[in-house]
Amino acid sequence: MSDNAIRVNGLSKRYRIGSKQHGYKTLRETLVETFVSPFRRAQKLLRGQPYGAAALDETIWALKDISFEIKRGEVVGIIGPNGAGKTTLLKILSRITEPTEGQAEIHGRVGSLLEVGTGFHPELTGCENIYLNGAILGMKKAEIEQKFDEIVSFAEIEKFIDTPVKHYSSGMYVRLAFAVAAHLEPEILLVDEVLAVGDASFQKKCLGKMGSVAQEGRTVLFVSHNMWAIQRLCTGCILLDLGGIVTQGDSSEVIERYLVDSKTTRTEIDLYNLARERNLGTRARISAYRLYDSAGNPTDSIAFGEPFTVELACKALKRIEDVSFLVGIDSLYEQRIVTVTSLEDGKIFSANPGDEVRGRLKVKTLLLKPGIYSLTLGLFATNMGIDRVPDASRLEISDVSYSKKHMHISQITVGMIQMINPEWQIVK
Repeated sequence: MSDNAIRVNGLSKRYRIGSKQHGYKTLRETLVETFVSPFRRAQKLLRGQPYGAAALDETIWALKDISFEIKRGEVVGIIGPNGAGKTTLLKILSRITEPTEGQAEIHGRVGSLLEVGTGFHPELTGCENIYLNGAILGMKKAEIEQKFDEIVSFAEIEKFIDTPVKHYSSGMYVRLAFAVAAHLEPEILLVDEVLAVGDASFQKKCLGKMGSVAQEGRTVLFVSHNMWAIQRLCTGCILLDLGGIVTQGDSSEVIERYLVDSKTTRTEIDLYNLARERNLGTRARISAYRLYDSAGNPTDSIAFGEPFTVELACKALKRIEDVSFLVGIDSLYEQRIVTVTSLEDGKIFSANPGDEVRGRLKVKTLLLKPGIYSLTLGLFATNMGIDRVPDASRLEISDVSYSKKHMHISQITVGMIQMINPEWQIVK
């Protein structure tokens, strides 16, 4: 028996774009179309416009010549920007769609959760769909019955288990779909970014279940934009972009490659014109940003432990009063590390329409571990957000001599903050 659970070789998928999707036509509409079609075709040809198949020649490659192998028991993340081909790949592996070129070998029973309700019959009840999905996976009725109560409890839909799923909300749908996919013991579990439908507590439960599935030695292929989840669950990772594999390997290295490439340093970009969330940026807007090192030089890289200064400016569009600046530092996994506001230092301001106000934040000591971080800039008044620019700039902390002079950093320490001169005592 092959040690591979999944083997993909030269896989490609081409889609034809530009064609309109038509619904069913009445007999009258069909007869009219048959009569006028020759005249319409002649008219387009006289104008030099393509018609019929010629008008539909434009194609795109959702996947192009990708190859990889996944061993039994591995948990592999698939990451990449929207349109990279992640969902197309899982649909091919799930046998929902066929590849244009290449082949994919699947060794084992596959359970997939690609879209809300995939594999469910809307007219059947939740109970009936559990048995239907189990039968599709090749399970016997007795095997499904053993898992039935656990599935229903996990999905938290006991009151609605005998209700047709067409009446379920999207959250109920995805809870039941995930519970079925994870509990009916497929040898290979394919999961797309459907967990975003559930609430925070259910997402946490799903991630815990996927972790236990992985520990049981089953193979998991997990597509997600949640880098923290990918980092936590997956030992390996594949980065897709424009239908091809950019890189693959250790999760941490691949995730860092993806996130660093996707971050934009905006010190020279007009922050004022960036899109804002609804109701933000209407009274005042962050308009400029600069980062300075300890010598006062503009930079986007700060030496570990050294002081630096963040300067930002805002432009008032309406009268604003008692406003504070905000600077937040986030990890590349979108985890907030620290937030500091001018209000904490008693610095607030008011401005009239057209006024520009600048704020300078001097950071004396911030012992972030060397790495790449993201800055969020904002304005707020009492109990009210005025403007917010997430991921406004990249902040790089470099590993230099400061750490060697002032402290000893062990190769096995983890985390984002370095503790200064910790003292230990060992008592026997």
